[in-house]
Amino acid sequence: MNPSTSALLTDLYELTMVQAYLKQGMDEPAVFEFFVRKVPAHRNFFVAAGLEQMLDYLSELRFSQEELAWLDQSGQFSSRLLDYLETMRFTGDVEAMPEGTIFFPYEPIIRIVAPLPQAQLVESRVMNLLNFQTMVASKAARSVLVAGGKPLIDFGLRRAHGAEAGLLAARASYLTGFAGTATVLAGMVYRIPLYGTMAHSFVQSHENEMLAFQHFAEAQPENVVLLIDTHDTEAAAAKVVSLAGKLRAKGITVKGVRLDSGDLADHARKVRYILDEGGLPHAQILASGNLDEYRVKALVESGAPIDSFAVGTAITTSSDAPSLDCAYKLQEYAGRPCRKRSEGKATWPGRKQVYRYLADNGRLDHDIVTMNNDQLSGKPLLQLVMKNGCRLAPSPGLAELRRHAAAQLRQLPEALRALETAPAYDVRISSALRSLAQTVDRRL
Repeated sequence: MNPSTSALLTDLYELTMVQAYLKQGMDEPAVFEFFVRKVPAHRNFFVAAGLEQMLDYLSELRFSQEELAWLDQSGQFSSRLLDYLETMRFTGDVEAMPEGTIFFPYEPIIRIVAPLPQAQLVESRVMNLLNFQTMVASKAARSVLVAGGKPLIDFGLRRAHGAEAGLLAARASYLTGFAGTATVLAGMVYRIPLYGTMAHSFVQSHENEMLAFQHFAEAQPENVVLLIDTHDTEAAAAKVVSLAGKLRAKGITVKGVRLDSGDLADHARKVRYILDEGGLPHAQILASGNLDEYRVKALVESGAPIDSFAVGTAITTSSDAPSLDCAYKLQEYAGRPCRKRSEGKATWPGRKQVYRYLADNGRLDHDIVTMNNDQLSGKPLLQLVMKNGCRLAPSPGLAELRRHAAAQLRQLPEALRALETAPAYDVRISSALRSLAQTVDRRL
């Protein structure tokens, strides 16, 4: 069994609720929407991601005989539920914002319309997939905005919270504008460009740095990027210059060096001078080592001669905001608008659409959240992507999603591009939606 594709990757209460729904014959169409309640501290926007994996999950959702047998043996579930799960397939509709779309609190990015047992059952995994990639994409976008066009590389697998997280983080960061990843499986699965150098252990395993550099260059003649801070950074840069002539005679070119510790700006300036004076002006400098958007911004603004940045743990774990205050809430059942009124967690009822309006300069101006059947002049962001459990079109490739994400980031107003907290973006709730909420409140 592959745990990441198992139908049992859900919360217990999803199954117990479905069992109760079936007992009461509650299988009318239900409308659920996924949204995020608030931006984390020092954030100004979100980037939608994870739709592709969510659609895969819905398309392939089924319970195996092994899983059904385990549920039966647990003694917690009725034969009616087990019979239902044995033949259940997702038959609902999905509307969604395209991956890479900028969005804001309380704007639904996914709407699922399906028989209540189905729409309820998928809640946990849908939230799991959308929360994680949206979290990482939203974090990665901040580094993209401050990198000044310099390439960013995902180095985060080793500290990711599990295998799937490492793989999906590579996808989410690439979608948002990273140049590539060090995670090899992401190269095969998603066709993401791969980048990598060497570890300190490679240098330490040799008698001296010069020999380590030579052996690595001879083994990787097309990708000679040497890690030079194992012992003395500037001394190692001088060794690279000394070795470069011998390698050139063998048809091997030193492509670059990597700095991974210390004062990266200071080391970069000294190393750049050594490389230039030694006849290696083409050799690039890659910086890594506990980088995040704040350190990338500082290095870029310092003018340090760093050509690219490898960002790992901070992105893969979204270290400053390791989860989103996201929700998947029932908005309508059997044609009846539904609303949660819990303190601090109230929702807007009914099926909704988000309309976007741009200012004259092409930047985001405001959004309007309204009823799905309203026809406003702005651009509707939610699009139908699945009907009766079937996708309406092949999924766009990552290259297309990257172009869409880049265009979205270009539309951000200057205040929202900052790493500091900006005034909240103007998201307006329509009078029609407010009126519906009042109607639901009176009924309740």
